[in-house]
Amino acid sequence: MHPEAQLALHRVRAAELHAQADAYRLATDARQPRDLRVRLGWTLVEVGLRLAAAPRPATV
Repeated sequence: MHPEAQLALHRVRAAELHAQADAYRLATDARQPRDLRVRLGWTLVEVGLRLAAAPRPATV
């Protein structure tokens, strides 16, 4: 492949990847507070299940 054609294709692909990354970053920033709430909720569920579970015998 001709080097200039390859460079042009590379630039087009790089621009597409940058656009995808920007869109992903914007979507991630928009839902970040909910993600924190979800993680906190599941952490509380895990703690509750550990407290409710029967204690295991100690191993030596």
